[in-house]
Amino acid sequence: MSEQRHPDIEVYIKNRSLETVLEWLGTRCDTVRTLNSVGGTHALEVSLNNCSIPVMIHEKAVGKAWISIWFRSDKTPWARDIDCAHEVADALDTQVRCIAESWSESSDADEEEEWWRVENGNAEKIRWPNS
Repeated sequence: MSEQRHPDIEVYIKNRSLETVLEWLGTRCDTVRTLNSVGGTHALEVSLNNCSIPVMIHEKAVGKAWISIWFRSDKTPWARDIDCAHEVADALDTQVRCIAESWSESSDADEEEEWWRVENGNAEKIRWPNS
């Protein structure tokens, strides 16, 4: 597993509402400001450790069960997606998934990718979205 800091952080949260995710953000971030909401897509700006970070939330990102949260910066408190996934899974008592390695321009979008499934303090590599 690469220890290199990811350029952004994205996690997929299972069976939690937008309201629940926003409540967690409110407790985790210094400030949370909604910039735009259209349908199930929400653009936010949060302040974490005196850094302004753009955030996108997509409801029903993968089927009806998953909501994604994408921190569009490398200035988050998490070095890698899995670090954030562990925190969210613990805080919201749910399963969280994230890409196993940082996304790159050379990634083949048609290839099934390895993901982390994080739940109850455990992380397991899986193939997703097919599992």
